[in-house]
Amino acid sequence: MSDTPARLLKLLSLLQTPREWPGGELAERLDVSPRTIRRDVDRLRDLGYPVEASRGSVGGYRLVAGAAMPPLLLDDEEAVAIAVGLRAGAGHAIEGVDEASVRALAKLEQVLPSRLRHRVSVLQNATVPLTRGDGATIDPRTLTTLASAATGRERLRFAYRSGDGTRTKRQVEPYRLVSTGQRWYLVAYDLGREDWRTFRVDRVGEPYATGARFAPRPLPAEGAGSDARSEDAAKFLARSMRRMKPELCLDVWFGAPAEFVAARLPAHLGAPEPDGEGGCRLRTSCTDSLEWVALRLALVDCEFSAQGPPQLVEYLDSLGARLTRAALPSSRRRDSADKDLPPADPEQRLPADPEQG
Repeated sequence: MSDTPARLLKLLSLLQTPREWPGGELAERLDVSPRTIRRDVDRLRDLGYPVEASRGSVGGYRLVAGAAMPPLLLDDEEAVAIAVGLRAGAGHAIEGVDEASVRALAKLEQVLPSRLRHRVSVLQNATVPLTRGDGATIDPRTLTTLASAATGRERLRFAYRSGDGTRTKRQVEPYRLVSTGQRWYLVAYDLGREDWRTFRVDRVGEPYATGARFAPRPLPAEGAGSDARSEDAAKFLARSMRRMKPELCLDVWFGAPAEFVAARLPAHLGAPEPDGEGGCRLRTSCTDSLEWVALRLALVDCEFSAQGPPQLVEYLDSLGARLTRAALPSSRRRDSADKDLPPADPEQRLPADPEQG
């Protein structure tokens, strides 16, 4: 193989396999001399790839972990596998890896050949994930379109469905995607409304990058620099959600150790404190819906008692009565229904939409 760049790429691809390659075997595979292999290894080291050589009668080379991650080479099967995995991770708001999945997926899909993009889509469409049920699933293609436009500072057009079902067309300057662990939100400057808005991504449809570039506007918050940019977007979303949703101040006792309860509650609700008697108590605030909080408390799978807020206590009482009736014969179920408390205000059951106007 006389083409040096092509030979280096082939050598790098071989070295990225987790094994030690004897110099003679590498030379045979690339149809060059062992001396050429040694020179090519030196070239890879100059490019930042930490190639380690072992001494001995045979001698060998392997790629080891370095201080920084140099570019990786992937064959077709590896690229498809990684893209499918990233799509799965990005589409379901997996806490801790969701945002990184979207960034990596946007980079990977930008350079995938069309034949591989087609294979990724076919695999994605042919599989059905088992979701957790407490958050909305999103087409990863929507996420990557929004992420690419925000990174490239490119204006977006999309259809949007608000919480009350109203459908509108929007043109925005995307600023940042933010994951809450349950849902994805887009923080953007809405050109039609001449103001900042937050959009639930599961309500975004037909996103289209227009190609028109824009200079980023500063968010109406303190902070500067790339590190503050992410923090400001999250704070902006939190403020927006607080304005649109009533805050629930929870006070709940659980008849189980704090470690048991914490492992079964969403992280954003915080950690309960041991009460010294084998149980624990959770005192926290959140803007989640009343119904969602009640169900998550029940899913902890231990005895618990809600001390507040009053609307949560009332809803749990009503929910408990309905669940009890569900286990009764139909005749007794109708008699019991007349004695039950009225359901909570229907308006409280609609998840508030941070997007304003």
